[in-house]
Amino acid sequence: MVKSLGHNQIIKPTAGPVICCVLDGVGLGKQDEADAVHLARTPTLDWLMTHCGSQLTAHGTSVGLPTDSDMGNSEVGHNVLGCGRVYDQGALLINRGIASGSLYDGDGWQSMLKMLTQSNGTLHFLGLLSDGNVHSHINHLLSMTSRAVEDGMTKIAIHILLDGRDVEPVSALKYIEVLESHLEKLRSKNVNAFIASGGGRMTTTMDRYEANWGMVEQGWKTHVLGEGRKFANATEAVETLRSETPGIVDQNMGAFVIANEGKALAPVHDGDAVINFNFRGDRAIEISRAFDEREFSPFDRRRHPDCLYLGMMEYDGDLHVPKQYLADPPSIIETMGEYLAHTGIRQLAISETQKFGHVTYFWNGNKSGMFDESLETYVEVKSDSFPFDQRPWMKAADITDDLISRAQSGDYRFIRVNYANGDMVGHTGNLAATVMAVEIVDFQLARLKRFVEKTGGTLVVTADHGNADEMFQRNKDGSIKESAAGRIAKTSHTLSPVPFCIYSPTSTFSLRPTGNLSSVAATCIELLGLTPPKDYSRSLLRFE
Repeated sequence: MVKSLGHNQIIKPTAGPVICCVLDGVGLGKQDEADAVHLARTPTLDWLMTHCGSQLTAHGTSVGLPTDSDMGNSEVGHNVLGCGRVYDQGALLINRGIASGSLYDGDGWQSMLKMLTQSNGTLHFLGLLSDGNVHSHINHLLSMTSRAVEDGMTKIAIHILLDGRDVEPVSALKYIEVLESHLEKLRSKNVNAFIASGGGRMTTTMDRYEANWGMVEQGWKTHVLGEGRKFANATEAVETLRSETPGIVDQNMGAFVIANEGKALAPVHDGDAVINFNFRGDRAIEISRAFDEREFSPFDRRRHPDCLYLGMMEYDGDLHVPKQYLADPPSIIETMGEYLAHTGIRQLAISETQKFGHVTYFWNGNKSGMFDESLETYVEVKSDSFPFDQRPWMKAADITDDLISRAQSGDYRFIRVNYANGDMVGHTGNLAATVMAVEIVDFQLARLKRFVEKTGGTLVVTADHGNADEMFQRNKDGSIKESAAGRIAKTSHTLSPVPFCIYSPTSTFSLRPTGNLSSVAATCIELLGLTPPKDYSRSLLRFE
């Protein structure tokens, strides 16, 4: 049971609000020609880091991922920022479930086996094909298809989404080769196993926060209806699409259907089962709704097969999306937002569409809705639909405008805001655009800094993970990787630490030199003049 937080006997709250500003994807890199954060003109962030800054670890085991070679990401980053502790996250939970066999003993997997045994239908797998370990991992797919064959399944269709975002930008054929080799082994056991459709993750299926339902509709037509440009196999599809659009990266590749004599190999039919093997929720919710909801309005499905749909995990614990799934998500309880609501602290959460769910759903422990509607305000600034490197400014200025306008009332004691530019533009691999994106965010920091000076508030600045700090791939010796065409862009997250700064013009604070993202919640609670829960990671404020 969440209780009200007690008053802090050491720190008194400032007159103005505590503003926790998340610079999404802005890490502290090697400060060389690959580092867009270093190359950008950032006088405000530079000043903050010099006068009141330290750094935090935002990847690997410090945020609940399996190993310290695993990049952090926005989902787990905001989970940790909001709950003040480290929970085992999706990839680790799935790894354990597969290794122990508990995933296959669960109701979801057993329901699938029972239904397909009766219907003689096809088992479809849909998800991101890579080892990025942010949304999915190819090893999970390989393990599940092998187990399905052991359990008697004889018809398996794979619908692949191409990554090039959490892994190298042009790497799809590497993963397709691994998958095809695996499927060949399954076929040697008299199993009809094949790739059935595909498409880039930023064109097909994996929309989030209802920013572009057209992506999901494209996926529905491709995977479910079997409609679209047809190829003999996935390798041919990728090679052809690359040749037609020189320079295209995997995430932006168009959709394709694998066919024989012009007929799609495996649309989804009545009596089939579909497993979404993405473990991360944000980009899996909308396609899950398209399968699950009987009454559905975002687009015309035209045909809604009577099939069993399973998520790798429950992607939204409050809305129960999807209805059936293979593994329980981390049960994150007693988050900072819930404690503050019980203590009567008015809160504002604001970002643009691309990260709105991160300052709300993920921050609140994978829970939709508010803890107390009378005390909380959530503001979504609608994102543009243009490619991010063509609009590197995104909605940063609009976010700051709205935040300051609302905060001037003095109603809000705690404000959390996310600027998505460093991450979303960084994912494009466009160095010049990412430099501009970081500079734009720094300008918004300057505006927030002036605001807390005017109101006597406190500005807390950090990031959820790195991205913009490393825009080129590196060799093992750390040198920048090059091809005949020049330096090779990097579009994935990084293992870099992230900044952590506290600026309070009416107070003086000493910071611990290093720490983890999990300590930010306790720190913000102390800045509000309250005492953090005993099980939270210790505050980054130092009193000795």
